[in-house]
Amino acid sequence: MRVLIVEDEPLLQAQLLKYFTEAGFACDASSDGEEAAYLGEETPYDLAVVDIGLPKRDGISVISQWRQQGIKFPVLVLTARDSWQDKVKGLESGADDYVAKPFQIEEVLARANALIRRSAGFASPQLAFGPVVIDTAAKSVSVDQRALELTTFEYNALEYLVMRSGQVVSKSDLTEHLYDQDFDRDSNVIEVFIARLRKKLDPDGSLKPITTLRGRGYRFELKETHA
Repeated sequence: MRVLIVEDEPLLQAQLLKYFTEAGFACDASSDGEEAAYLGEETPYDLAVVDIGLPKRDGISVISQWRQQGIKFPVLVLTARDSWQDKVKGLESGADDYVAKPFQIEEVLARANALIRRSAGFASPQLAFGPVVIDTAAKSVSVDQRALELTTFEYNALEYLVMRSGQVVSKSDLTEHLYDQDFDRDSNVIEVFIARLRKKLDPDGSLKPITTLRGRGYRFELKETHA
């Protein structure tokens, strides 16, 4: 999942980048409101984490502009601890949730994961598709109650496909949302990950969870059930 982190305090921005990257997110960062507004318009992020107090342009106006333009990715606002006014303004501008500073990074990550999950239409962090169960909080996958060993990239590719279950996801879309900007977009890494996922999810070929549509991309085919 690709995240935009908008924070003008260098140390805090670096910490957020570090922890989001370690959690498997592809991250872009901005230190001012003007650049953030532009990035949000140009890139289909899965989430934006936005500080209210920004140079050049405040976070409230940035979020308002995104919403006025029909940009729908979820937004997590960072506010000062005692500023209930900022919390209200943030939510009224179109933000989806907020975290007060100072915060624990675990809370920020938990809220970020919840926003991404809910924006895809899933209420619970445990997603069941027949014998396949994906825990988006623990970043784990099991098949028939047997835990699978997936690399970070394999898990991220699977989660992205699952969040768009039934939809065709192109190779370029996967690359855009899963990897940093310097990733070699002409490589066959995506095909390798999808091939590995198929073998791990469906070793005997009976489930057929991921379909390749030649020239178009991939589609997760399993229907959601109850865990």
